Amino acid sequence: MKSSFAALLTGTVVLGAATMASAHFQMIYTPEMALEQGGQIPIKLVFTHPFDAGYTMDMGTPEQFFVIRTRGENEPVRTDLKEELKAIEWASLTNTGKAWETMYQARGGDHIFSLIPESYWEAKEDAYIKQNTKMIVNVGGEPGAWHEPVGLPTEIVPLAKPYDRWTGNVFQGQVLLNGEPVPNAEIEVEYLNHQPLLDSNSFAAEPAVTVPQESFAMQTIFADDNGVFTFGIPRAGWWGFAALDLEEDFTYKGQPCSHDAVIWIQAKDIN
Repeated sequence: MKSSFAALLTGTVVLGAATMASAHFQMIYTPEMALEQGGQIPIKLVFTHPFDAGYTMDMGTPEQFFVIRTRGENEPVRTDLKEELKAIEWASLTNTGKAWETMYQARGGDHIFSLIPESYWEAKEDAYIKQNTKMIVNVGGEPGAWHEPVGLPTEIVPLAKPYDRWTGNVFQGQVLLNGEPVPNAEIEVEYLNHQPLLDSNSFAAEPAVTVPQESFAMQTIFADDNGVFTFGIPRAGWWGFAALDLEEDFTYKGQPCSHDAVIWIQAKDIN
């Protein structure tokens, strides 16, 4: 239950977030979301702390990993990618954890990559975490159905193209649980602050930015009564949005489980 104070902050970035540590974020990563032309692209699935390249959690075998390709008025085409995944080890700055990778042939239009991971046991919180995650790649600027839900149990539906954001634009999304808006949903926001090095399956040691105070590493915003949130994009790069604990009393193996939704966007500087 959100507090009345939190409700007053709906849609507003809370820079002084209470937590002093970066958050868990399920990643679906590829270097570029907006491609001039098609071809083979690398995909990495990593469960980590993106701002500080901190502890990387061991991922279990994904329950589902698929992509939906849409192009103009053509019917959406869903392709199961789970069997294409290969287990890898991903190195953070503090440890190495189990992750997954594949290569994908991208063609014109939108490609909505969607992951339902196995629940992860977080001993420090005495609970499981399950973060259903989306990342959208566009090829050639050809229009697609980036704004349509794909039917994940927990889902963030973009209300602005996630791959055409200039620095200084805003990004809006709607948080859904079983297809219905989640009023006053709490969303954590983090910047991918260490460059992923795909050849070595690791993060670069040098951060892109430093924070003036630890609360800036993980920001918190709240959705409005319709589950809609807004975030102003201050810097180019990758931004992750994680809507937390969307299903009350959700459990896994008889234990509490935070049923979350994650989406990633990529912003560019305007020249």
